[in-house]
Amino acid sequence: MKKTGILGGGQLGRMLLQAAANYPVETFVLENNDDCPAAHLCHHFTKGDITNFEDVYSFGKDLDAITIEIESVNIDALKKLESEGVKVYPRPSALEIIKNKITQKNFYRDNQIPSSPFVITNRKNDLQEHLDFLPAAHKIATGGYDGRGVEILKRESDLENGFDEAAVLEKLVTIKKEISIIVAVGEDEKNAIYPPVEMIFNHDLNQLEYQLSPAVMEEKILWKAEAVALAVVKNLQSPGIFAVELFLDIDNNILVNETAPRVHNSGHHTIEAAFSSQFDMLWRVILEYPLGKTKPIMNSAMVNLVGEPGYNGIVKYEGLKEVLEIDNLFVHIYGKKETRPGRKMGHITVLSNERQQLIHVANKARQLLKVVS
Repeated sequence: MKKTGILGGGQLGRMLLQAAANYPVETFVLENNDDCPAAHLCHHFTKGDITNFEDVYSFGKDLDAITIEIESVNIDALKKLESEGVKVYPRPSALEIIKNKITQKNFYRDNQIPSSPFVITNRKNDLQEHLDFLPAAHKIATGGYDGRGVEILKRESDLENGFDEAAVLEKLVTIKKEISIIVAVGEDEKNAIYPPVEMIFNHDLNQLEYQLSPAVMEEKILWKAEAVALAVVKNLQSPGIFAVELFLDIDNNILVNETAPRVHNSGHHTIEAAFSSQFDMLWRVILEYPLGKTKPIMNSAMVNLVGEPGYNGIVKYEGLKEVLEIDNLFVHIYGKKETRPGRKMGHITVLSNERQQLIHVANKARQLLKVVS
């Protein structure tokens, strides 16, 4: 069996391991917390720091392959492992581009991939030189995740909220829809593309609240969005699975927002709603099996379960029994023991081929199920 390691043992690692049960693979996890959600599902658990060179190198040197659940890993260690014959998904060269918002934006520009105008700032005072870019999003170069590391600056008085370190100042565009397209790329460079999903954000948390699949789009715009997503992954020159987040602006332009080089929140619905989930698909890539079918079984909605405002501590789920009485609804609890405001604690997937039914049930579930302490 191929020995495959996962850097990170959170909810994404946990769901990857659940999908691994269908394949002949021996799984290894590196995580700093031996009580993490993935620890009890892998064959071998190692406690260590995924950002530390020695921890990552020692963990991976005897493996056949290694993948990630989050970008904040030690790339130098992955480069060394790759040079010694360990297969890394995605390749460290692709991860290095995406991990830093500055190199990611430069990558789009250099490869003629459409994205919103931007400038680089190295300190907060630099923002005064770019007032013409307002309103804008200020995105920290490294370390941002789940809505952290992004500040919306609408006017000069907001500049105090900017970052006093390397960051991207990205001009805001007027958006019709925010969409995401998951693309899988095999070792043979063949790809499989999932239908785009429409993402609805909680702008207070700057975090995905719920999404609908497939996104409703004119056919020619759909083709354009898929072409842009494929251009991103083609130029990254790496096998793996990628989530390309896109804006559809008021002029029907498609612009890349960000790319994630891994399984992604916007693909969680595929567990129930697709013939091959994003997690199943990544194992097919790593094990060099044929790519799976991305065709949806049914239309779907996915709702993030996050900690309610004002609650910190041992988690409780109010309304779980009532939600589980709803037909064609699936609850995924991530196994995190403690909640805090805005922390992702699980998700709900709803299946229906009636779009209004999806929206109705998704909103009902959001109101019924509360994450408290």
